[in-house]
Amino acid sequence: MKAYTLTSSSAPARTRWQRFVARRLPSVVIGMMVATLMVTVLYPHVVVTVPSGHVGVLWKRLGGFGIYCWCVVNRGTVLEPRELREEGLHIIWPWDRLYLYDLRLQTATQTYNANSKDGVSLAASISVRYQLKHNSVAQLHKFIGPAYADSVVLPEIGSRAREIISKYSAEAVYSTSRQAIEDAIRDSAEIKLGLQLDRLVEPETSDQFQSEFGKPVVPDLRHAIDILDTLVLGISLPEPVMAAINRKIEQLYIAQEYEFRVVREGRESERKRIEAAGIRDFQRIVSEGISESYLRWRGIEATLQLAQSNNAKTVIIGSNKDGLPIILGNADAPPPPLPPSGGGTSPTRTAPQPPTSSETAPSTGLTETP
Repeated sequence: MKAYTLTSSSAPARTRWQRFVARRLPSVVIGMMVATLMVTVLYPHVVVTVPSGHVGVLWKRLGGFGIYCWCVVNRGTVLEPRELREEGLHIIWPWDRLYLYDLRLQTATQTYNANSKDGVSLAASISVRYQLKHNSVAQLHKFIGPAYADSVVLPEIGSRAREIISKYSAEAVYSTSRQAIEDAIRDSAEIKLGLQLDRLVEPETSDQFQSEFGKPVVPDLRHAIDILDTLVLGISLPEPVMAAINRKIEQLYIAQEYEFRVVREGRESERKRIEAAGIRDFQRIVSEGISESYLRWRGIEATLQLAQSNNAKTVIIGSNKDGLPIILGNADAPPPPLPPSGGGTSPTRTAPQPPTSSETAPSTGLTETP
């Protein structure tokens, strides 16, 4: 009886649970599917990641209450710099939008047509490097938008480039004044761009710039874009003009070459003049210290050294009063023809002699007859 009672009481309980699951299961499945679909659809609009070097500007579709104080926030672009979304993960309402702006150094390059001072039409390829200011990004987004480079920066750079290039001749633009043109374009574009951006907010009133902190945000676009420098990458002139400029520069360098040649020849002439003066002084000094007896003594020494040499030699005995020999050549050369008898000189052939000291060498009889 007890076993029957337990079985009869548990069976109705399992039946009620199964009936409950059977009734609720379709609703649960449909609810989970709807929730999954909503998460899938709304996730990109709710969860936003701000990458490195960027900042997010929040745009609100509906008004509401601020995060930091219980005050009504105007809908639209949030201009308060403290409300900018920094790097990382952020969650927003699905009906709001978060616009990302790059705060890193950016470069834009474009080719502009311009006319030089002398009326030559040319094409200048100019690259501008610029950077956005953090606190002015929201105002830049409100009044200009993400396409600020094509709307403001590049047209202003082109206008300033045409104005500056028109002050220089084609030759100066092509060859000598490129650095001055780059600096002038950057300085002029920075001033003009600031004035142009500042005029964009004049029609607005301060009531439209209420922040979530209860204080009005003063618009300041003058320094929203910082132009670091402008680089002239290339100048394209008509072919005849470029050829004429190149020929002129070539002739200029040729003229400078001739000038250097004249200077070089002048210095070479001065060098030779100094060298001649030195030789003249040397000869004067030497001639004053050399006498006939000294030359005779040097001839005797040379004759002694000749006699002591082991090499065969041909010697002609001089017929003058000194009687010093004259060396004609080596013994390997063919001997000269013998002069007829009765001549003033007689050629002799010397044989190799053993070396002797200058003390034992005879002063006469230096040649040996065969």
